[in-house]
Amino acid sequence: MSVPEINGSEINGTGVRLRPLAEAELAELAGLADGPFPPPADRAGAAAFKEAAPGMFGAGGGLWAIADPATDRLLGSIALDHPDRGRGQAETGFWVLPEARRRGVATAALIALSGWAFDEGGWARLELITRWDNSVAQRVAIAAGYQREGVRRAALPDGDERVDAVVWTRLAGDPPGATPRLLPDLPGGELTDGVVTLRSLGPADYDFYAALHNVRDVIETSVPPVAPSAAAMRHRCDSAEAHWLAGIRADLVIVDAATGTPTGGIGLFYMEPPTGQAMIGYSQLPEWRGRGYTTRAAKLLSLWVFAETGIARLIAGTLPTNLGSQRVLERAGFHREAFMRSRLPNADGTRQDDLQYVLLPEDVLKEVGI
Repeated sequence: MSVPEINGSEINGTGVRLRPLAEAELAELAGLADGPFPPPADRAGAAAFKEAAPGMFGAGGGLWAIADPATDRLLGSIALDHPDRGRGQAETGFWVLPEARRRGVATAALIALSGWAFDEGGWARLELITRWDNSVAQRVAIAAGYQREGVRRAALPDGDERVDAVVWTRLAGDPPGATPRLLPDLPGGELTDGVVTLRSLGPADYDFYAALHNVRDVIETSVPPVAPSAAAMRHRCDSAEAHWLAGIRADLVIVDAATGTPTGGIGLFYMEPPTGQAMIGYSQLPEWRGRGYTTRAAKLLSLWVFAETGIARLIAGTLPTNLGSQRVLERAGFHREAFMRSRLPNADGTRQDDLQYVLLPEDVLKEVGI
């Protein structure tokens, strides 16, 4: 990370300049909702933020406009807030105007501010706090070299309720550049063989996801075998991209390529990055079974996994009585490896056995004739 040039109260980064906010710019910032900080709801709220700026600077933080260095046109705003000198840490947050988005403005501003905070401000640790569903801010955090640290329960107000927050941090001694991702994005946003298409699960998929996970045999083969609550299913859809960005799991929808209809789901769970081992799981709506869609999905996902990630070993488990699932895995090239006694919990507190299948990169190469 290059050290930003400091000019009085301004910070010059790559393609952006951070400078004091002008009075005429307050209305432009009012009502923005793309950054991790709760935005000012109106001009009065924006004015209150500007009035707070001197105190923020005095405490070691600050509030800046993000401006185009060539034209001085306002692009957004960025802040260093909640400074704690005793712990050597502060919190960052930003907003970007709609017309300036998707141009790397927020990333450039966050890199510049972080460099100033470490090199000139003397801070040791910076936090960026986002909502689960704010994948834009999380992508900015990754691009600026922040690492996902964990989840802070009920940390953010949301109307009359409180919601969890995802915490991203950067330390003064962290290496320069973006944070490496364990699970990259799909090429072009999808995988397809012309018959089925795999795309990421998202908030708009709630109705489909709820229908799938209320099918009796889908519930019975889930771990644990209990129907998820509506809140849990909503959270699964809303947080899917956040989990993908964190490298924890990739939730995908199996789509009929001809009609665009969701037919099932397949997931990749990266539970052992140190050993390069991950697990897949899948389910299909009853009316779409018997067409080979799940096998096709497993093959597509496996090819992407071994080509684009550091995963070296892909496993899948199935009940000994679930012959359909075993056929899916065998047709997708998986090999039966182990019979695991009493591995899976039942809803009544008893346990049941599990068959484990495995797929290696050389199995895939053999399957495609390489």
